[in-house]
Amino acid sequence: MALAIASTALSSLPPREIPQKYLPGKITTWSPARSRVNATKGVSSVCEPLPPDRPLWFPGSSPPEWLDGSLPGDFGFDPLGLGSDPELLQWFAQAELMHSRWAMLAVAGILIPEWLESLGFIKNFSWYDAGAREYFADPTTLFVVQMALMGWVEGRRWADLIKPGCVDIEPKFPNRKNPKPDVGYPGGLWFDPFMWGRGSPEPVMVLRTKEIKNGRLAMLAFVGFVFQAIYTGEGPIENLMAHIADPGHCNIFSAFTR
Repeated sequence: MALAIASTALSSLPPREIPQKYLPGKITTWSPARSRVNATKGVSSVCEPLPPDRPLWFPGSSPPEWLDGSLPGDFGFDPLGLGSDPELLQWFAQAELMHSRWAMLAVAGILIPEWLESLGFIKNFSWYDAGAREYFADPTTLFVVQMALMGWVEGRRWADLIKPGCVDIEPKFPNRKNPKPDVGYPGGLWFDPFMWGRGSPEPVMVLRTKEIKNGRLAMLAFVGFVFQAIYTGEGPIENLMAHIADPGHCNIFSAFTR
């Protein structure tokens, strides 16, 4: 977590001028003064970019030139121009991908235990105050262990962003050529045992687009869970059942009418 914050700070430093010879490329250079990520459009070696007539977030609008359909889930949405810097575009794409995956895990970690509680397998479950409960170790120990593990993982992820493939853990076999993974998509035996990410470019792009779309939905869902817990003191499934039982009174407008 600490390394993730540090890496965010590093990526926010004012960029130097990018030499023209690097503009088409994927990644790049390591300099003693500063690590350099040189991804202009995020083109993947295993993904088929979306066509120019791809669906856009606002029908009839023109996407900015730095969003050319080569990133999964690119619908031309960047009204503030945050991705116009090639370094920040790569960093934002990776940050969104990681936040999406964490959000999907968080939503599953909230819904599944609450559902199991409704079936009688778990008692007194509440995700909102889970941090205040007592576990097998004291809070300080859990915090130190979490910082160490997350710092190690985030450090390796940042290293892979700087130099793709440097932290590859794919086992080597003499008669098999391992594919070169894209940044953020490790794949291989450990992360892609069914080899869904090794097919032709178009299906891979479809799968990655589905992942980022589900991740964006999960991030919005988690924000909704937080507001529901603050307002009602109940979990999302309890709120859903209450809404189904009385949709006229148990809805989002109830927060402004009581």
